[in-house]
Amino acid sequence: MLQPGFLTEKIFYPEMMKFLFLILFLGPLTISSRSQSINQLVEAVKAKLDKVQSYQARAKIKTNVSFLKVPIANVTVYFKGPNQIKILSDKGVSFIPKGAMSINTGSLLEGSGYTVIDGGKERMDGRDLQIARILPNDENSDVVLSTLYIDPVNLLVRKARTTTRENGTYELELSYGRYSNYGLPDKLIFSFNVKDYKLPKGITFDFDDGNSPKPTAKNTPQKGKAEIIFSSYQINQELPPGIF
Repeated sequence: MLQPGFLTEKIFYPEMMKFLFLILFLGPLTISSRSQSINQLVEAVKAKLDKVQSYQARAKIKTNVSFLKVPIANVTVYFKGPNQIKILSDKGVSFIPKGAMSINTGSLLEGSGYTVIDGGKERMDGRDLQIARILPNDENSDVVLSTLYIDPVNLLVRKARTTTRENGTYELELSYGRYSNYGLPDKLIFSFNVKDYKLPKGITFDFDDGNSPKPTAKNTPQKGKAEIIFSSYQINQELPPGIF
């Protein structure tokens, strides 16, 4: 005669063992698969950006700093891989603060000395983006963390945020068009800490007339923005000598 509960235990025990097997063995495989997937995505984006060894681009820059009136500047942007960049206005001065190198998203993926962490997904402007957190393996690196918001369909970085030890946090928002096959934006907005903004040597601008809103707190970091609109690129062509 079967004892009460015997049949139930006999049926339940194999099911419980299957459940434990899924947790103990398939769980880590799922995590590993996600890790492999995010690494593959980042590598695919990097391969796309690496197609651009150099470029010379024409652009307009509108700089918004609370205490300055900075005129819209016509500029030329020079890039040479892997991480050299220079922005010169037609008047021969640069209007971009320290950290401008980060406007080249490829510089955030230079070499292979970094670890990629899956940051999940986020929907932005009607697109499902994959978040990749990039941690440099070099503990002495000025970059502490870069967070990339990647369009996995088109292999494009739509947004990037970089935190550094010396120069604070910078953020990029990128829009693409004619040059998306190279991962080069038509427009980007570069946000930075005002304390890192330095006037070009020997150059002065008009200060704010006092009508702009005043800071809400003395110690609150003030943000500045530079909106860069590109009109044309010359890609992988020889750059003017001595530009770097």
